Amino acid sequence: MNTARPAAPAPVSPARPAAAPETVAAEQIEDGDDAAPGPISSFFSSTKAATLVLAVVVVFAVLVVGLVARPGPIAGWLGEESAAPTHAPITPDPTPTPVLAAAAAQGRPPSAAAVKEALDPLIGASALGDKVHASVVDVASQELLYSRLAEVPTTPASTTKLLTAVTALAARGPAYRLATRVVAGRKPGEVVIIGGGDPTLAINAKGQFPGAARLDKLAAQVKKAMGSTPITRVTVDISLFTGPETAKGWDSEDISPLGQVARIQALMTNAGRITPVHNEHGGDPRFSDPALAAGRAFANLLDVPSEQVAKGKAPAAQDASAAASAPAAGLTPGQELGKVESPPLVQILDWMLQQSDNTLAEAVGRQVALAAGVEASFDGTADAMVQKLRDLGLNGDEADLYDASGLSRFDGISPALLVQTLSLAASGLKPELSAMFDGLPVAGWSGTLRTRFVTPSPNRTAQGVVRAKTGTLSGVNTLAGVLVTKDGRVLAFALMASATSDAGAAKSALDKVVAKLVACGCA
Repeated sequence: MNTARPAAPAPVSPARPAAAPETVAAEQIEDGDDAAPGPISSFFSSTKAATLVLAVVVVFAVLVVGLVARPGPIAGWLGEESAAPTHAPITPDPTPTPVLAAAAAQGRPPSAAAVKEALDPLIGASALGDKVHASVVDVASQELLYSRLAEVPTTPASTTKLLTAVTALAARGPAYRLATRVVAGRKPGEVVIIGGGDPTLAINAKGQFPGAARLDKLAAQVKKAMGSTPITRVTVDISLFTGPETAKGWDSEDISPLGQVARIQALMTNAGRITPVHNEHGGDPRFSDPALAAGRAFANLLDVPSEQVAKGKAPAAQDASAAASAPAAGLTPGQELGKVESPPLVQILDWMLQQSDNTLAEAVGRQVALAAGVEASFDGTADAMVQKLRDLGLNGDEADLYDASGLSRFDGISPALLVQTLSLAASGLKPELSAMFDGLPVAGWSGTLRTRFVTPSPNRTAQGVVRAKTGTLSGVNTLAGVLVTKDGRVLAFALMASATSDAGAAKSALDKVVAKLVACGCA
């Protein structure tokens, strides 16, 4: 374990036996200020606080499941600009097609007994196996509606990314940007590119992530700054991240040939992909050394031979007095020559959640560690994420993390913690956390839920009213998110099956549970 775990509250049921060792299958792409420490339940126990939650939850409902007037989050990613001013008469905009149903008001709250009656037969489906952990909470009242081994950690797969998103937003804020810099090296003609942990960096306009920072623009800045001084060498500094570049519980095939994750380095392009294209099925092969590959691409833009690219450490910037005494035409070691910045962190999180991108998740998790002032390694990140959960008043003891993506088989998270995290983000108490919901896949419409909730036909009732994060490993299928019932109640849920044998059947079975919550109302 990465963290010392004090005694947790008594689980509702004995912990499951340890699973037999199993080869980890690749994650399939289908598929600030902190609150005072303390459990989230203590806040919601007060009448005044509950009243506040009831007031803000309607706002959340509109935010999370309101009508969408544009074709999904993709339009925002592409940075659409408004049309140029015109003197032509302004006509009314056409009425948008509703993609997400609006929760205009809170209806009758569900009954825990009715929810249990509705869900028990579905959660007991053979397709989910005999190790199913679940939790369902009414966000407005914080009433626990359903619990099954809810406080016992189990393998979360990619639902881990929910904790990564929330802790990163709490640590850095939605507008934070990651900078890639170039400074003058120690020798004449040497430039040093310093990785700032931006996994979305592109080489040119044909990058994987629209609007990403680009090496060609950085190279143009460096050429201008160098003036008549020829550039003869490129050094790559990736010292921002430390420790092993792969996590415990990862299989070597996850990097190549499947390409579900790259080696985690502070410099890479297109999340380490060899080709800047995301494949929904079959994997995206990654460079064996993403930083060196990025360094060579940068060198090519500077007309520097690949053999003149090597890893090293950037010189510290000299102080102002030393710079002032340097020759007017010269460059001092460590002097900045150029800088490009990533899109805002919230946009990176959108990509991470929509595509379930493991590499983006690991890079984002490192930001939690850096913000806490600890080493940006797998262990440092895990400790920082758990501590940030505690800072937010959540039960971090119910998370045992080995990575930030959920690709590791050794990860353990309880469904209760996932639901508490979702409820806090939905409550409005920490407005910056609600930015997470924009990136969550929508049932039957986007991301890893685009092709789900189609069959059988009763599942379609959940299309457009469920936002959730999927998770898939060999023998593990999970789903956690928020939904709106037919009565207009916002529920947070986490369903985690860790002994499945048929991934397709298990996903369908999970969809049936969520669709039933939407349709039954269970008041």
